[in-house]
Amino acid sequence: MRLWRILVCGIAGAQMALGAATEPFSLLGITPGKNGASLSVPMQIVIMLTLMTLLPAAVMSITPFLRIVIVLHFLRQALGTQSTPSNQVLLGLAMFLSLLVMQPVMADMYHQGWEPMENGQLTPEKALEQGTKPLHNFLAKFAREKDIRLFVEISHAPAPRTAADLDMKVLIPAYILSELKTGFQIGAVLFLPFLIIDLVIASVTLSIGMVQLPPVMISAPFKILLFVLVDGWNLVIGSLMRSFYS
Repeated sequence: MRLWRILVCGIAGAQMALGAATEPFSLLGITPGKNGASLSVPMQIVIMLTLMTLLPAAVMSITPFLRIVIVLHFLRQALGTQSTPSNQVLLGLAMFLSLLVMQPVMADMYHQGWEPMENGQLTPEKALEQGTKPLHNFLAKFAREKDIRLFVEISHAPAPRTAADLDMKVLIPAYILSELKTGFQIGAVLFLPFLIIDLVIASVTLSIGMVQLPPVMISAPFKILLFVLVDGWNLVIGSLMRSFYS
């Protein structure tokens, strides 16, 4: 995107310097506006469609969706219910929980970036800079210092003085790595009580000689019963959501 802006500025500067006609602009989808060169509607549609193709990856990577879906996957594996709840149910639950957490962030991004640009108070570049600040603060809040240091060293970027100085190209992968670790930590804790049930059931079945019947088939009802009795969905989802508001 930065390369595109440089190219646009270069073409606009050459156009004004030579005093040429405006036809070359239309070839690149650039039309002269009141405040200078601006993108034409077809080019805006192309850029919008390109950004929409990247939207699923962004939703999965830079929102709480990553941590939530990992924990829900580990929970299903620990219960031993195979495909229940289905992938569609888990993804839908993770999506709506992510929207609940990100709603204040998206509202701030709209009010600080998009709304002033619509009113003509900010240029697109300034609106992009202002609009990404709430997302930057959200990512910096959950990214671990160790992961940030790793990607700062990899990118050979100067050491930031404060969190506000972090570049998004460093902050985003650091956030993803931090969320992966947090999700696996929560998943490991969820496995422990169900693992104990599996060990107890396996010991009992072996001691009485029931080697023909897999212990997993016997332990599955007990694990589901325990999960229901302690209101497991409420506990797991409540703990997950509180982890983003702490």
